[in-house]
Amino acid sequence: MSQLRHARQVKSSAVVFVLMLAASLGAWSGVTSAAPAQSAAPVSFYLKSGDRVVFYGDSITDQRLYTTFVESYVVTRFPRLKVSFVHSGWGGDRVTGGGGGPIDVRLRRDVIAYQPTVMTIMLGMNDGSYRAYDQQIFNTYAEGYKHIIDTVKSALPGIRVTVIEPSPFDDVTRPPQFPGGYNAVLVRYSEFVKQLGEQDGLAVADMNTPLVAALEKAKAADAELAQRILPDRVHPGPGGHLIMAEALLKAWNAPAAVSAVEIDAAAKRVVHADNATVTGLKAENGLAWTELDQSLPMPVDLKDAVVALALRSSDFVHALDQEALQVTGLTASNYQLKIDGEDVGRFSKEQLAEGVNLALLATPMARQAMAVHELTVKHNNVHFARWRNVEVPLSDLPSPDKRAALDALDKVEADVVAEQHAAALPKPRHFELVPVP
Repeated sequence: MSQLRHARQVKSSAVVFVLMLAASLGAWSGVTSAAPAQSAAPVSFYLKSGDRVVFYGDSITDQRLYTTFVESYVVTRFPRLKVSFVHSGWGGDRVTGGGGGPIDVRLRRDVIAYQPTVMTIMLGMNDGSYRAYDQQIFNTYAEGYKHIIDTVKSALPGIRVTVIEPSPFDDVTRPPQFPGGYNAVLVRYSEFVKQLGEQDGLAVADMNTPLVAALEKAKAADAELAQRILPDRVHPGPGGHLIMAEALLKAWNAPAAVSAVEIDAAAKRVVHADNATVTGLKAENGLAWTELDQSLPMPVDLKDAVVALALRSSDFVHALDQEALQVTGLTASNYQLKIDGEDVGRFSKEQLAEGVNLALLATPMARQAMAVHELTVKHNNVHFARWRNVEVPLSDLPSPDKRAALDALDKVEADVVAEQHAAALPKPRHFELVPVP
């Protein structure tokens, strides 16, 4: 299945994007030095308990890929953090609005009505009109962007806004369509967004620079496959959206660590367990223990060749997905790692002493994270159906039952969200390191 087709299926609410972890990037050969994650968000993390986030934008946001990746990261990394998410992207939108109505209608209905404490804005791809830089067109963008922020801040005093520099038009894996290329226009728009954010004290996320850099690196590795990161040059597939999600999460000071455990087998002791609890350590014919991490790894489909290429071409794993296990003092040459009785990998004692990133393996924790992401997509599908198939198209219908239908769909979504949060609660896992020839 192509990445573009996959994105369209998610957009149409027809398919749940179920992610599977695999070791296709190879075992991580170092223990992260990043600060450990916490069961509640650390002070430095941008989102706080009680926040409601509205993602606002055009068709790239409407794909509901970078947005659902961000949501799944937050829910799996901070499973006890009470944060809710609303996805309000509409294909074709500009700062003046679009198919969903004029900008003031869009803001009132699709942002302000939800009373968010946090809003992200990504607009610009359509605003540049897919042509060489034009000052008048840019002025419309700048004025419209400021209007969005002023309107939202006036209606919702205290809202925290994250402005996002527009994601790229792919002028890397294919030749530009005119001198300089369209992405150079988007970079000029990005500079405005960054300056506006700095002037107004807003958080700023750059989704253009890191994805362009990944495209360049991916092209050098596999030029044909690299084109599929942005299949139509505008709308990224899941691999591109993961890099975009990383950019937003970095702007929010997201921690890299899922957990970090170090065990000294010779001394039969736990050296440290960051964001994890280790009990019942036994050293009989190898090593065994019970571990309860406070977070889950990020669900990433590394069996997808395009996703794997995108992540190899970026620092996503290093920056966001470190589930470190380090075991020193082992005597046998090689060991089979089992978790809950399942074989998850074979490692030399040197690899284990250096450290293994479990987030790159097909573990029970990875499957649990996949299930959480599936529920993330499901609740967004319910919201999409409510919003785009009932609320907006039936806005003028004088039916006394319409409100009841909307309320019922809200309840269904709330039920799925409750299931999502329950599914994210970590479980104790039984670990074994068994000597093998």
